Amino acid sequence: MKPAIDFQFRTLPSSYYKTPTLPADSPRNQLPFINTLSTLHLHTRIETSMASASFVKLNASSSPWIGQRSFNQRPGSSSRSPAARVSVIRAGSYSEELVKTAKTIASPGRGILAIDESNATCGKRLASIGLDNTEANRQAYRQLLLTTPGLGQYISGSILFEETLFQSTTDGKKMVDCLREQNIVPGIKVDKGLVPLPGSNIESWCQGLDGLASRSAEYYNQGARFAKWRTVVSIPCGPSALAVKEAAWGLARYAAISQDNGLVPIVEPEILLDGDHSIDTTLEVAERVWAEVFYYLAENNVLFEGILLKPSMVTPGADHKEKADPETIAKYTLTMLKRRVPPAVPGIMFLSGGQSEMEATLNLHAMNQSPNPWHVSFSYARALQNSVLKAWQGRPENVEAGQKALLARAKANSLAQLGKYSAEGESEDAKKGMFVKGYTY
Repeated sequence: MKPAIDFQFRTLPSSYYKTPTLPADSPRNQLPFINTLSTLHLHTRIETSMASASFVKLNASSSPWIGQRSFNQRPGSSSRSPAARVSVIRAGSYSEELVKTAKTIASPGRGILAIDESNATCGKRLASIGLDNTEANRQAYRQLLLTTPGLGQYISGSILFEETLFQSTTDGKKMVDCLREQNIVPGIKVDKGLVPLPGSNIESWCQGLDGLASRSAEYYNQGARFAKWRTVVSIPCGPSALAVKEAAWGLARYAAISQDNGLVPIVEPEILLDGDHSIDTTLEVAERVWAEVFYYLAENNVLFEGILLKPSMVTPGADHKEKADPETIAKYTLTMLKRRVPPAVPGIMFLSGGQSEMEATLNLHAMNQSPNPWHVSFSYARALQNSVLKAWQGRPENVEAGQKALLARAKANSLAQLGKYSAEGESEDAKKGMFVKGYTY
């Protein structure tokens, strides 16, 4: 006999649906705000006697198959009455832990150190300082990063490659334990990389959903508490409706599977810098992509309080004739986020995308000059590691110099997250761009 379930229905406060106020001079200010609740108009709560309530949203109405909705159709448009589309809340064993993990990572003055490059990409980094791509050299480099004294003051999470998650230092200590000792949350890259997308305009899709549940459970047991899945959208390629839909659907499925296994998913549809397009074009594409992503996150019952975003900053294309200053980039980027991202999301952890170390820090600083609905921070790879490699040079006697370089960059971005960064005294190396056309991890 099934246990009785006690249903208690409550309406969420009207402030939950409030649309952020945007500057009057913001570009495309008349575009309607589309957030994750575009299809979810009435929210209720189910409290069962079997499990504690969570905040994962369910769409009680039947959902059309992914291929039945055209890209140009506004998410949530339906012939059905809005009142008929009901969202309920279901219990989940990891909900409280997911929220706590996300809030820990999105803590003031801290961000993410991304060292999740594949072995092949890590090999390119090592080759830049004359080192062979061996496991021992990869171990030595990542040990340098993860054992940096005082790193936890500025870094709240670190994304690892699978090899590093299961690796130990030369002294026999687990890499994940090195992070935990500094209150840094271990994370893991779970996607299997980009492959050509048949039927598209020479675009890509991200593979890795097969076996993701079992891999995620194994990663959780090893100590990981958040995950990363990177897919990309290319503006010179359109982007095609097919590529955007595939990116959004894949991210949503990954996010749901990750949460089901206790991992906070970082949602990352990277809009590549490749191209000569204007910043207005980037804004338009970013809005389209994020509208699609949040539509499918909602369709897949993803807990918004238990995710983190890793968006590209809204900038002109790398080959555009005019560069944008940090204030312009901040204005455009925050406009896009306020139109697309609900305040329930705890943290926005930007990728650097080939910007110079100083550019990435200046832009982050500009975005934190006024309060935001979310923690606006960083999840940088190259923009934190470039100086480290140059200081280390693969020599044991330079380990301390490499760690000091990492701390300097981490502190600079910590100050930027707090809106207190100054570029005074930055080196010439920190000003050099790191954009690589068609960059892969």
